[in-house]
Amino acid sequence: MTVPGEKIRVTFSVTNCICFDQRVLKMAGVLEKMGASITIIGRKKGLCCNNNLIPYKTVRFRMLFKKGFLFYKFFNIRLFFWLLFNKSDLLVANDLDTLLPNFLISRIKRIPLVYDSHEYFTGLPELKGRGFVKSVWKFIETLCFPHLKYVITVSEGIANIYEKEYMKKPAVIKNFSPSTSEIKAKLREQLGINKNYFVVIIQGTGINIDKGGEELIEAVALTDNIFLIVAGSGDVLPFMKKKVKELNVENRVIFTGTLAWNELISYTKVADAGMVLEKDTNLNYRFSLPNKLFDYISAGIPVISSNLPLISEVIINYNCGIIIPEVTPAEISDAIKMLSGNQILYKQLKKNCAIASSELNWEKESEKVKIFYSNLFDTEFAGKYAKIEKNE
Repeated sequence: MTVPGEKIRVTFSVTNCICFDQRVLKMAGVLEKMGASITIIGRKKGLCCNNNLIPYKTVRFRMLFKKGFLFYKFFNIRLFFWLLFNKSDLLVANDLDTLLPNFLISRIKRIPLVYDSHEYFTGLPELKGRGFVKSVWKFIETLCFPHLKYVITVSEGIANIYEKEYMKKPAVIKNFSPSTSEIKAKLREQLGINKNYFVVIIQGTGINIDKGGEELIEAVALTDNIFLIVAGSGDVLPFMKKKVKELNVENRVIFTGTLAWNELISYTKVADAGMVLEKDTNLNYRFSLPNKLFDYISAGIPVISSNLPLISEVIINYNCGIIIPEVTPAEISDAIKMLSGNQILYKQLKKNCAIASSELNWEKESEKVKIFYSNLFDTEFAGKYAKIEKNE
């Protein structure tokens, strides 16, 4: 039982490492500024368990299984019972892998639920060829989605897919980056990078299959005077590291591991160009608008991208990068050579990145979050809690 004047208790659930899920942290930040009390539930995983990167209350489950069916099964069971025996006023399920326990608890306790779909989960390439596993996730989605009142996703493309399947269109909150103007670039000398090299970066916590990582390593081998920063984590990193050794380019590639966002941007600003190399092998990638695209734009570096519709639309509209027709080592290499060899083009693209960043930023996009949650609070909690800040 709550009393007027109390803060709304919002509980976020996510299976990713809490410290490095930028969307969850950005959303939580908006809600906290609106007057809510935030708890984020996730998993214990490496660095995420051993630092103070999170300014909110956190609950981290220690998991015996690190991935696969058993991980998701036991994570969801633990999440269900935590939500059952702890108080929340509003639940936020991030992605399909946390939706079912949140959905059940929202029904049992009769409290509102927001589903924030960061991707078209059943279209993930990791589910390709795994018919049974995919059918399980699709069953959960089909069970819950038609009954959801509040749904958010990251792009118009994914929102349109959900509308076609369930006659319910989510609100679109894009993964724009906060201003990076106060973050300084690392010094190339500190990183052992020759000042004459043209530096490119690929980043993210999901450098996975069909995101061009292996082809990028081959492009490094094909291109003189290029240096690559791989900043993040993902399934294909072991293969990329193996290829680096095979192609004898260890002196022109560094792997930073997963970094907190401010630290990540300090590496991004070292680079001359950022790589977005998702392949058109699944609906999730086809309609994605990844964080890294907007991180690069915010950091003021041109983008080299594969030819996917929504990413290409951003690059074409703002003329802030080069789109390659297909993800091959040769095409990547040619694009890098074009940027590094044409200073007039390069300076124009950098200038256009600054223009794009002035429009495609989290400071503006977060106003949509305020509107979404203000409407939800008015509908679900009118008069029950402390006054919530509304969008002006």
